[in-house]
Amino acid sequence: MTRELTLSKAVNEAIAEEMRRDPTVFVIGEDVAEAGTPFKVLAGLVDEFGTERVIDTPISEPGFTGLAVGAAMTGSRPIVDLMFGDFLFLVMDQLCNQAAKIHYMSGGTMTVPMVLRTNLGATRRSAAQHSQSLHALVAHIPGLKVAMPSSAYEAKGLLKTAIRDDNPVVIFEDKLMYQDKAPVPEEEYLIPFGQANVLREGRDITLVATSSMVQVCSKAAETLAAEGISAEVIDPRTIVPLDEATIVASVRKTSRALVVDEGHQSYGVTAEIAARIAERAFYHLDAPVGRIGAMDVPVPFSPALEDLTVPTPEAVADRARALCKGGWADAA
Repeated sequence: MTRELTLSKAVNEAIAEEMRRDPTVFVIGEDVAEAGTPFKVLAGLVDEFGTERVIDTPISEPGFTGLAVGAAMTGSRPIVDLMFGDFLFLVMDQLCNQAAKIHYMSGGTMTVPMVLRTNLGATRRSAAQHSQSLHALVAHIPGLKVAMPSSAYEAKGLLKTAIRDDNPVVIFEDKLMYQDKAPVPEEEYLIPFGQANVLREGRDITLVATSSMVQVCSKAAETLAAEGISAEVIDPRTIVPLDEATIVASVRKTSRALVVDEGHQSYGVTAEIAARIAERAFYHLDAPVGRIGAMDVPVPFSPALEDLTVPTPEAVADRARALCKGGWADAA
């Protein structure tokens, strides 16, 4: 049976199911117990599992992340709750120098089955230190897997897969999507990593989008359809591993591509995916690969300015329209 859940409830349900299934799973982070996190995503878990498995910590991200790495190495499956994705900078040694490398440096004898849950996204009026989208930062590090759910359905399936994975996984949830609803089956399901989802079939252009940008591109595709432009919308689900084959096959069919992501455009996810398309589908392209990311500026606190920094359906439709009408000569 399928019912509608918010993304917040889907995450909560996924964690509860995995904690019931596996006694080695525990949650650790700031305000995760009685408070249920500032976004109330984990509300009620401490009532069922107690404070020994839903562990409130001091304000010390490096401390509790390092503790989780050690616990994962010795038989547990910790879920680290990092209150804001911006705080990744505080745990880079524990995550990137330790968790990501231990399996390799131990000759494959040790694993770190740890999940780091955090968030991304601007337009919450939270200013530059609480509004960043830093998924490209950790995607750059070999040894880490990176998942980016775009709905409640995706959030539950990807999180359950992450918890069961023997590798460290960083999963990013968009802060603005916690109350968005989507159909979620009552029966158990998992979403495999590295398997993209083609949300909408199209023939004229491929829109590759991550996280909340999937909804942005879906709205843009509706606008374009009314004008006779058929856009295919692809959600990679995970950027590490990346389902390159599905993306490339789509672009070879449509001959045009636009990559959309909320991270800063320079040196980010849009650049990586665009490069892979160019390498593997170049002779099928009728126009250069386009990309739209967030502006390369600190996210402003001012609502009027903040709204200008992130991709919108209108911006995506405009760029897709231009790519479909133009070609290589127009880019010269």
